[in-house]
Amino acid sequence: MIRRFNEVLKYNLCCISRIDIRSKTCKPVLKNAKKMFKSAVFNLQEANADQVQEFLNSFDTVLSDCDGVLWINNTAIPGSPEAMNYFRKMGKRIFFVTNNSTKVRSDFALKAQELGFIAEPEEILSTAYLVAHYLKGIGFTKKVYLVGSNGIGDELKAVGIRHFGVGPDQVKTDFKSMSPSDMDPEVGAVVVGFDEHISYPKFMKAASYLSNEECLFIATNTDERFPKSSSIIIPGTGTLVRAVETCSERKALVLGKPNDYVRKFLESFGFDPARTLMIGDRCNTDIEFGVRCGFQTLLVMTGVTSAKDLEKMRNEKTPPLPDVVLPKLGDILNLTPS
Repeated sequence: MIRRFNEVLKYNLCCISRIDIRSKTCKPVLKNAKKMFKSAVFNLQEANADQVQEFLNSFDTVLSDCDGVLWINNTAIPGSPEAMNYFRKMGKRIFFVTNNSTKVRSDFALKAQELGFIAEPEEILSTAYLVAHYLKGIGFTKKVYLVGSNGIGDELKAVGIRHFGVGPDQVKTDFKSMSPSDMDPEVGAVVVGFDEHISYPKFMKAASYLSNEECLFIATNTDERFPKSSSIIIPGTGTLVRAVETCSERKALVLGKPNDYVRKFLESFGFDPARTLMIGDRCNTDIEFGVRCGFQTLLVMTGVTSAKDLEKMRNEKTPPLPDVVLPKLGDILNLTPS
């Protein structure tokens, strides 16, 4: 089944790039990889050895999404650990940039290590950490009402910010019986991340706190759904954010990809955007983030954006389009000298 999937995907990618896989002609010259590949949706499997090496030499920093690129749920995508470790062996600087807010950085690093990746907590840039970093940076001292998980809660606790709201919230028989006395006057921010215990009372509380214009409204990300490993669709954090925006009649400050706060945070590391590669599985977050920041972009087809989606985007010239494409990240190893 996996072999058949890869064959179909390879065929689709060839159609997208308009290059006959059997032909050795019409290879692009990578004298300036960034300009040549800008939004080109180029199938990197069609580059020759010199071109692949030139591509690898064109970046010093690698930013990679996690879910759908490196792993799905708790299973590494074949070849991804070896590919990321290969980049590190080449001397590339590595960051794991994820919109997933359910874990603290140390837990993400531990997961990565258990799946075969070389990773340190300092290399993990998660939205849970970004929320805590942002609030700490603006000198926030009030309480946070959190529609989210322990990942955000633990990061907030680590920087001394009080919070509540994690876990189930009982739905009463008279669900509209909430009163002003049930509200905490010390709340100064509502944070929305992924919350598997989302409920009507949580929407009521979030909207009620946000009726105060001085209350901050922060969201981790707006991903519509999680990368899927079956036909079951798992709604993402964006579903919850849009619901709270609707009932509060306010717009959230979104800190995760593709928004500017991630770029501003990364600027503190002093890297060159033109020599940075962003790897992702989703065009409207990962690739959009890379395009906004002036990075090179690599889309892999193991997550949300499908070959069919990408072909439609390319035909309709719908941005953002990736510079290069691979069926899966591990395929880069088949293109490099052993």
